[in-house]
Amino acid sequence: MRKKVLVRAPVLTRSGYGEHGRFVIRALRSRPELFEVYVIPINWGETGWLTENNEERSWLDERIKQTATYGEQGGQFDISIQVSIPNEWQGMAPINIGVTAGIETTKVAPVWLEKANMMDKIITISEHSKQSFVNTVYEGMNSQTRQPMILKCEKDVNIVHYPVKTFDNLPELGLNLDYDFNYLAMAQAGPRKNLENTIRWFVEENIDQKVGLVLKTFIKNESVIDRAHTENMVSSILSTYPDRKCKVYLVHGEMSDAEIHSLYVHPKIKCLVSATHGEGFGLPLFEAAYSALPVVAPGWSGQCDFLYTPYQGKDLKKKKSKKMQPYFSEVDFTMGQVPQAAVWDGVLQADSMWCYPKEGSFKMKLRNVRKDHKKWKKKALILQKWILENFKEESMYEKFVDLVHKNEDFDVENWLDGLNIEEYA
Repeated sequence: MRKKVLVRAPVLTRSGYGEHGRFVIRALRSRPELFEVYVIPINWGETGWLTENNEERSWLDERIKQTATYGEQGGQFDISIQVSIPNEWQGMAPINIGVTAGIETTKVAPVWLEKANMMDKIITISEHSKQSFVNTVYEGMNSQTRQPMILKCEKDVNIVHYPVKTFDNLPELGLNLDYDFNYLAMAQAGPRKNLENTIRWFVEENIDQKVGLVLKTFIKNESVIDRAHTENMVSSILSTYPDRKCKVYLVHGEMSDAEIHSLYVHPKIKCLVSATHGEGFGLPLFEAAYSALPVVAPGWSGQCDFLYTPYQGKDLKKKKSKKMQPYFSEVDFTMGQVPQAAVWDGVLQADSMWCYPKEGSFKMKLRNVRKDHKKWKKKALILQKWILENFKEESMYEKFVDLVHKNEDFDVENWLDGLNIEEYA
């Protein structure tokens, strides 16, 4: 008998959690004999909404209407899957599964642990996100009994990564880029993404070079008003470099998945750069990597799950062991406390830490990739091969479905042991 599964997620938004929610939907839809899916869409901040008129959107619209009708009739669900930050998780069915991209810092908020312990299962997106749950412990005192208390995650935390996407045809974007060598930065203009430093460090490193930076960004959403604010922000930064030879191109507004992927394979875009303080997963980094675009980024947080590959050298083969090697240009960093301006009560803890990329290292990595692009392209092709082999859509769907249907925990170590490891270099 099919299980009635309620998915509560921002599935109609253009956001990271929107993509995460759609992944959950796609995984469940891959097994129609097991699940009857119902959908409650939620907002995600002030991000924009999907406008594509395709089969998936039509299906979502139909299921949202059916869910409302079923709820009005007093219908009950077997399982709820709630894709959001844990603050919003609640009991909605006999079995409740919390799905989250986790946190970009070293620890989660107390309310996240409280909500996690209310769930029957937790599914997150990276080893970093999992460890943020597992390693966070708060000590306190019961206000009534005055006895010491420890708050920690009592539930197993499971990992299912995003899958790769494939496209039969990618559109021409018509970018008018003056130079043949351009970097790409793709991030929201917020404290965590460190975008202002990304722009400044790019310009300072390339102030006398004929190179460009394609900047796909926004402040809040993809509206006309937001574009004006975003343009002003970028112009304000660039105004301090009036004699620069390098150029910065702002790309703003709604883009389809295919259009986004066209950026990664554009013949004049040679590298994706990120000075991020931390990622739950790092979807643009992932998409660039499986598109064989060289990546410059710090080697900390969620992106570590896919920017390193197991390389077996001669000695390691004899020992039958695996060693993870970076196939991206690693930016050095230090760890430090989250700044007060980034603290978000109940989400980003004031006493948590994230990484601070080093300015000199970031600039040096930009230069290295520009001067020896063939070397980094070769590494990017090795990384692409690894990701395409081990992050297949059907495999990720199967892992997610197994967690929901069989009520078994997915063991990441066993998954790593079973990966198809070859001589990639």
